[in-house]
Amino acid sequence: MPPQEIDIRTTIEALPEQIYRLLDDSSSWPTWTPIDSFELIEPAHGDGLGEVRLFHTGRITVRERIVERIPNQRLSYVLLGGLAVTQYRADIDLESCDAGTSVRWHTTFRPKVPGMGGVYRRALLTATHRFVAGLREATATRPPRTGEPGNAPAPQEAEHGRGRLGRWARGSSRR
Repeated sequence: MPPQEIDIRTTIEALPEQIYRLLDDSSSWPTWTPIDSFELIEPAHGDGLGEVRLFHTGRITVRERIVERIPNQRLSYVLLGGLAVTQYRADIDLESCDAGTSVRWHTTFRPKVPGMGGVYRRALLTATHRFVAGLREATATRPPRTGEPGNAPAPQEAEHGRGRLGRWARGSSRR
């Protein structure tokens, strides 16, 4: 079965440090994504790698391992279980630019079941767009109060399709 790929690129009006702070703190993901809850299974080793985390959304639980951390530049993780895919890896790259931070969320995987690659790709594409939109919203500067300087939040990332993975792909009912 051919590999599937998701490649989302956008710019967020925030510093790389602000975005990385959220990405690097797995316990924060339920606050800015459709994920319902987080559970730490194994803490990171001294080098910051090896953290194993569970994310629960509706009836879906995914288990992931952090495999690369470059502060303010990159976070990479692999899927250990929870979806009918293999060789799943996501790399989230951050690069400072004039408008804030260029974000690339690149995911590759292979479906376990023949013919399901497109279904998983569409659902994961939708979920990833929601994650990027959540980063944008969580790092946006709040509108200024009277007499205070500041910027209004940026518009949210566009979404493509609804997918078939339930709330995990559509967003939880609390959003």
